[in-house]
Amino acid sequence: MPIEIVCKIKFAEEDAKPKEKEAGDEQSLLGAAQGAAAPRDLATFASTSTLHGLGRACGRGPHGLRRTLWALALLTSLAAFLYQAAGLARGYLTRPHLVAMDPAAPAPAAGFPAVTLCNINRFRHSALSDADIFHLANLTGLPPKDRDGHRAAGLRYPEPDMVDILNRTGHQLADMLKSCNFSGHHCSASNFSVVYTRYGKCYTFNADPQSSLPSRAGGMGSGLEIMLDIQQEEYLPIWRETNETSFEAGIRVQIHSQEEPPYIHQLGFGVSPGFQTFVSCQEQRLTYLPQPWGNCRAESGLREPELQGYSAYSVSACRLRCEKEAVLQRCHCRMVHMPGNETICPPNIYIECADHTLDSLGGGSEGPCFCPTPCNLTRYGKEISMVRIPNRGSARYLARKYNRNETYIRENFLVLDVFFEALTSEAMEQRAAYGLSALLGDLGGQMGLFIGASVLTLLEILDYIYEVSWDRLKRVWRRPKTPLRTSTGGISTLGLQELKEQSPCPSRGHIEGGGASGLLPNHHHPPGPRGGLFEDFAC
Repeated sequence: MPIEIVCKIKFAEEDAKPKEKEAGDEQSLLGAAQGAAAPRDLATFASTSTLHGLGRACGRGPHGLRRTLWALALLTSLAAFLYQAAGLARGYLTRPHLVAMDPAAPAPAAGFPAVTLCNINRFRHSALSDADIFHLANLTGLPPKDRDGHRAAGLRYPEPDMVDILNRTGHQLADMLKSCNFSGHHCSASNFSVVYTRYGKCYTFNADPQSSLPSRAGGMGSGLEIMLDIQQEEYLPIWRETNETSFEAGIRVQIHSQEEPPYIHQLGFGVSPGFQTFVSCQEQRLTYLPQPWGNCRAESGLREPELQGYSAYSVSACRLRCEKEAVLQRCHCRMVHMPGNETICPPNIYIECADHTLDSLGGGSEGPCFCPTPCNLTRYGKEISMVRIPNRGSARYLARKYNRNETYIRENFLVLDVFFEALTSEAMEQRAAYGLSALLGDLGGQMGLFIGASVLTLLEILDYIYEVSWDRLKRVWRRPKTPLRTSTGGISTLGLQELKEQSPCPSRGHIEGGGASGLLPNHHHPPGPRGGLFEDFAC
């Protein structure tokens, strides 16, 4: 009896899902082997972050009042931190500085300072020739004259040499210097160097920086002590006033370092005849800050070219250079006290160029000549006191010694005593009041106080932002292709005729056509259209 076996196989969606899941797992493993894993979500990052409060405000869990309060606390602390950080940054950008003073620094390293002195009277009247008076009329105010003492309209003299005039007619130190002592040792005019200033021919003691004289002790008697005769009988009579006319009697003195030239017409002080003037000095070593804290002249990596005619940079040298450039531009010459090899201005335009120079040059950073202060500077603080000389007993002695009367001694003699107060120097240094290290320390304290963060916390946040951003970029660059639409039923159907052709079973046509429908009645197809969820096939 032939037997017909009918098998019913159901391909449903549930049967396809495990296969898809397995395929997806395989692809995810391949993706993990080829690239980075998927980025963490915000809740996962917040739960593992070291930023205080972020896990309670944005972590996993239900949203409620407690989480809202944590979020408000986190935002408030963050706003307070940003406010404090902005104030700290503004304070740092103002570049504040302070001055630190050390009143008992080591003994002076530069030795005794240079002392420049000039007689206030520029020309000796007895040394002026007719040609000198003629050429110096604009400077002295004296009327030009001929040999008979009368002014002539057609006077002609050869071109003057200003250096020669100053050397001949200036006060000679050998005539003015009556006594000289330095640290108990005798000195003379040979220990002074000739220097030219706005006062004409002047003299500097201890001018050579290579052989600076040391000071062995402090106090009076351990420095420079000189007696001078200012020679008032040689002072020029005043016929008319000029800008160079002087009504004073005495000398101008400037105490400075050997590295800077004298700028005595502005930085000097006066010493009057008939007095002994005591000048107690103290060396001051000043250190200024460059930009952006200060305005001092910082040395660059390469050695900057020195000012023409000077061995080192100083404010005085810079001012003299500016004056020289202004005179050259206006008069195409230079004055005697200005360095260089250019032609020296003749006396007839000397005062005109000098006055124009002083009027045109401004001071500070707003003027055409801005001379920044060097970052390392040595200057000498001074305390000046004086007593009258000579007393009644010494007046007669000095009159006999120098063959002068007592009135002349009182009107022309002076004593200058320059010494160190003590063999200590005063160091003043500008320092940055709020530097980068202080700013970082304050920012770190504010971060720890308000949000409990550190540098590593900031790196965590940046790393998470990078992770999310990189994943978004990869999604944009590698957009996946749209998959082909497939049947959602997941059911395959084998027709009976196809099964007969492929089946190794013998033909059952006689059975199907012979009316064997009474066999296995429970496996007959239900009435209705084909193509439902179930299909039959036989083998």
